[in-house]
Amino acid sequence: MDELIRLLSYFVGIAAFLGFNLAYLGWVERKGAGHIQRRNGPKEVGPYGLLQPLADGLKLMSKQLVVPAAADKPLFMCAPVLAMVPAVLLFVVIPFGDGLVPRQFNSGLLMMFAFASVAVLSILMAGWGSGNKYSLIAGTRAVSQNIAFEIPMLITAITIVMITGTLDLSEIVRYQDGGFWRWNIFRLDKSILMPASFLIFYICSMAETNRAPFDLGEAESELVAGYHTEYGGMGFGLFMMAEYANLVIGCSLTTILFLGGWQSPFGILPDGPHWFFLKMYFLVWCFVWMRWTFPRVTLWGLLNLSWKYLIPFSLVNLLLTALFIKVF
Repeated sequence: MDELIRLLSYFVGIAAFLGFNLAYLGWVERKGAGHIQRRNGPKEVGPYGLLQPLADGLKLMSKQLVVPAAADKPLFMCAPVLAMVPAVLLFVVIPFGDGLVPRQFNSGLLMMFAFASVAVLSILMAGWGSGNKYSLIAGTRAVSQNIAFEIPMLITAITIVMITGTLDLSEIVRYQDGGFWRWNIFRLDKSILMPASFLIFYICSMAETNRAPFDLGEAESELVAGYHTEYGGMGFGLFMMAEYANLVIGCSLTTILFLGGWQSPFGILPDGPHWFFLKMYFLVWCFVWMRWTFPRVTLWGLLNLSWKYLIPFSLVNLLLTALFIKVF
């Protein structure tokens, strides 16, 4: 009975946390874009525009979901749901604090990569099922992008597993206890390339979530709106919510693997979930900052970045880490 109450409590907590982030990260995105471009952003609906996400949600729920005549209806209808389901499930294994994890898994890191790989299938289904040539091109782009950037991301994660000796996300965080100089990003005693590994993982997280400047699956200037060209109402809303959920998940995983999770940056200060959220939301803000600062890359430039630079560099780092562990 106690376990059931615990699981229900975590379910309600995850739903509330997810709902808050999905609503107000959109507001942060708009405000960030506005200030970067020297304008206000939303300000009319509620104080500082804080009620704008609620107005947008009501608008999306009230709009009719239209299925194009040329679409494959089962695929078209299932794609938005498939985009949202893995994004929600991934929150189950994220440790927000010491013991503050909905479900403890010994292979939590492996589970996160397994479920995250499903998300690209929803984009492919949406592109194929829409019966639209632009959406189909976007679906094939998304698959090639996902394959290209998942490889260096996995290799970098293997490097962390070699250093910590575990796939348990909570144990990876505990390994970094003792101040910021013990965080994996600064563990130069394990590999001199760990700061670069952090950058590789962070760039790959941005590409995996289809965020600008790597949003080649949407590319409004080339593909109208990409894989969700034919979607309106809550079909479009689910894709947008999945994108922000994946944004939070990517930043959370980066915080866990490289920035010490809930660990305090200074040994004299107490640890706690507040450190996790501070680090995670700082990385989220960097995502927003980069979106409105850098122009969209070309498709071949995107793939060359991974195949010619990130993958070889991550392999070199993997070999160096193995050498450091063996020798020192």
